[in-house]
Parts: sequence; C-alpha cells; structure tokens
Amino acid sequence: MDRIKLGLAGIGKIARDQHLPAITASDDFDLTATASRHGRVDGIEGHGSIAELIAARPEIDAISLCTPPEGRFEQAMTAIAGGKHVMLEKPPAATVSEARALEQAARAAGVTLFATWHSREAGEVDAARDWLAGRRIDAVRIRWMEDIRQWHPGQDWILAAGGFGVFDPGINALSIATRILPQPLTVLAATMDVPANRACPVAASVTFRTGAAEVDAKFDFLQTGEQTWHIEVETDAGLLRLTQGGGRLDLPGQPPLSGPDREYPRLYRTFADLIRRGESDVDLQPIQLVADAFLVAERRIVEAFEF
Repeated sequence: MDRIKLGLAGIGKIARDQHLPAITASDDFDLTATASRHGRVDGIEGHGSIAELIAARPEIDAISLCTPPEGRFEQAMTAIAGGKHVMLEKPPAATVSEARALEQAARAAGVTLFATWHSREAGEVDAARDWLAGRRIDAVRIRWMEDIRQWHPGQDWILAAGGFGVFDPGINALSIATRILPQPLTVLAATMDVPANRACPVAASVTFRTGAAEVDAKFDFLQTGEQTWHIEVETDAGLLRLTQGGGRLDLPGQPPLSGPDREYPRLYRTFADLIRRGESDVDLQPIQLVADAFLVAERRIVEAFEF
C-alpha cells in the first residue's frame, strides 16, 4: 500500500486544531472525504455520515474518528463493517465494553483498530518511562488542571452523561502515567464534584496504587490563569518532574529536557505503520481506570455550571 486514502469523521475543534494539520503534513495519508453533520473542510468532499461517505467513496482505506465518545461506537462499527481501518480519538468509546466490542469486530473483519492516546506522544514521555524503568517508586503526584471555557468553549456534551467531564483531559494524565510507571495502577478511592445542573464532574480527586506507592491525583476543569499538566514521581534516585503535558522533563542532576510538539503527526505515523503491518493497538488501561474511579467515587453536588 502506498499513500492511504483517508476519511475524517467529526469536523470540530480537535479535528481543525490537530488532525487536519497532521494529515496535511503526512507522507502517508491523502484526505479524500469527510463525514460530519455540521462541519466541512474547504476543497474536500463532505458527507453527512460515515455510511454516506463509504457509499460514495468505497475506495477509501481508513477512517479517523474525531467525534465525541457518545455515539462513536455505532460510527466505528459502520466503518469496520465497511472494511475500513479505524483510528479513534481519545477516549476510544463511551464505555470499556464498547471499546472491547470494537476490538473484537476489527479482529473479525481483518482491519486495523488504533485507540489513540495523544498525550503519550508528547516529547518527553518516552524519556521519562526509560528513566523510571527498574527504579523504586515511592510516591506519585498528578495535577491536571485546566480551564474548560478555554479548551472546550460551549461544548455541553463534555459535561453530559457519557462526556467524561474533567476526565476528558484527566484521561490524558492517566495515559501518560500508565505509559511511564513500571507497575500497573489500581484505584483505591475517589471523590467527584458534579455541578447541580450537569451529569459529569468538573473536579475530582483520585487515589491510586502502583506497586507499594500511592498516587495522589487531582483533576480540575475550573482552573484559571496558568494551566497545570504535571506528573511528579518520587523515586530512590530522586524526583522526576514531567510538566507541560509531557513536553518537559526534569531529572535529578540533569538539565531540563524539552521535546517538540509532534503528538498528532506521531499518531498518524503509527496508524500508517499498523495498517501496513496488519496490526491493531487497543490499550484500554486509561479508560478502565476512569471507569473504576466512577465505580468507587463519592459524588458531591456543587454549584451549577454554565459556559
């Protein structure tokens, strides 16, 4: 397979900010058509649904889904049934069981399924993982705090049932933590602050365990001013600080490391490689941890929230 004919579904903020620039710069993909109820891309053939796109352009090889998790299962199943390779924006589905069903369907159809975690592709995540390998972990602190009005303006779906709330960005932190920590994470306890007029939390605190160490995680969707995307790991060799969403790494006795912002280009490169090798990549650890947190959480009703 030479260049891969790609369909892009869901022409919203994340598609315009990240996916379209990455596809345009890619040596692997040609954007052939889009599917979106409302959005269009200038100069690219547009359709109202994935089914319409496949019917009109059966030669398309793959579809990248940038739609919200609620309803994505049916869209992905339509693409898989049409014999298309599928790339899923994070989180991969509204539930773990939906994601598992997609994995099984892709395997049965002989197509690639790629459940992406873009924050794992941040510049210094791999270096952090390599430094932590084999070291004793004594404590971990996660602080993932951002302004919902800045990053998700007017996106009511994110606080509706199935929208994940503060765990939409928080799952990015968990995707990094599950990549860099040598031992698995499990959930011990959680509290979630849910606005009186919403279904999902705007803030949460979760305690995890990794090996013998506790992980103290705090997520906040109402952070103003400086945005905070930090993970600190205390080890037997000193403190590791991964900040700027994984873009900067501070290690004991070393100058800071700061890698380039190439998250989405790296995702599309990986998707192309998976397609050409006939493989899938469906790691559900981050969404499983979110599901577990919802299972054990104490829910606190807080002041109503309006954008």
